[in-house]
Amino acid sequence: MPGKGVHGPLAGVRVVELAGIGPGPFAAMLLADLGADVVRVDRPGGGGLAIDPEYDVTNRNKRSVVVDLKSDEGPARVLDLVERADVLIEGYRPGVAERLGVGPDACHARNPKLVYGRMTGWGQEGPLARRAGHDIAYIAITGTLGMIGNPDEPPAVPANLVGDYAGGSLYLVVGILAALHHAREHGTGQVVDAAIVDGAAHLSTMIHGMLAAGGWQDRRGANLLDGGCPFYGTYETADGGYMAVGSLEQQFYDEFTTLLGLADTAPARKDLARWGELREAVAARFKERTRDEWTAVFQDSDACVAPVLSLREAPAHPHLAARGTFTDHAGITQPTPAPRFSATPTQVRTGPAQPGVDTADVARDWGVPALAHPLTEPPRATAEEDH
Repeated sequence: MPGKGVHGPLAGVRVVELAGIGPGPFAAMLLADLGADVVRVDRPGGGGLAIDPEYDVTNRNKRSVVVDLKSDEGPARVLDLVERADVLIEGYRPGVAERLGVGPDACHARNPKLVYGRMTGWGQEGPLARRAGHDIAYIAITGTLGMIGNPDEPPAVPANLVGDYAGGSLYLVVGILAALHHAREHGTGQVVDAAIVDGAAHLSTMIHGMLAAGGWQDRRGANLLDGGCPFYGTYETADGGYMAVGSLEQQFYDEFTTLLGLADTAPARKDLARWGELREAVAARFKERTRDEWTAVFQDSDACVAPVLSLREAPAHPHLAARGTFTDHAGITQPTPAPRFSATPTQVRTGPAQPGVDTADVARDWGVPALAHPLTEPPRATAEEDH
């Protein structure tokens, strides 16, 4: 059973995850990485990512049971788990969990101390709350997407990292941990409404301060940290690779231009009118050598320059390899749990949970014997569930 002999700051915490896709499973994975006993309630027939479940590492360190929430007995099975849990995570559209019989009121009636975590894009209320959506739309209306990319090109799409995972999963986990602390101090649970639009907007707090102070222009590629600055951006190398430059402070910039070979010819860095000229000079120099050659030039310096690596290249980087930032488990290379703890270390304990394979173990460990018996009722008709 996860929890026996498992170190990690959340060892002993029980989490019920109602299966979904994207930020909800990632948040549950993070809790599982930290030592929580996460039981994922999968649907009959699946419904996760369109990949083999054996490779869905967002389900690592979890256990899985299969419950049909649309059957007559399904909600009762989940509520039996809820009664013994500390946390529940769901990512349905507003109102769906209630229609399925596992909404906050039903869950808190069984377990008043439960932390009920709700993961959505638009939030539980507002004009768009019941509409479908995905990461790109959530970050679009917050102003976050509009900040990213070159000024003469469409905004660059940052995968689904800024919305789903940074603005969604991480804020849900912060909210869950805060509410869990409150529940243990005061004996009362609550609902955590984690909306990606709220989190993605919150991520830009510093930028809004700079905007108000006149230190940020409300357009792409015109600012210190958005690629507008010639000493904070990326440059192509002779072999088609790229180097990332972040030489913001004067002392780092001086080392950068010296190693680049432009110390005596680069235009003054504070002369914004000549930033275009400076960018062209830096770009021309980087095109003279390969990415590996420039990596060797800068690797032992404080110039704040690094090679831009691909997903497959990253695990072999000497620094990441030395720290064990990536690990191989069951034949899958994946990021190691983060952050790190001195007294309660974490690890990848198990591979991706396969739907339903842990039902008997969970039924025994959580004291829910009915869970081990198959449901016999036909499914009930319900409305749509997730986005």
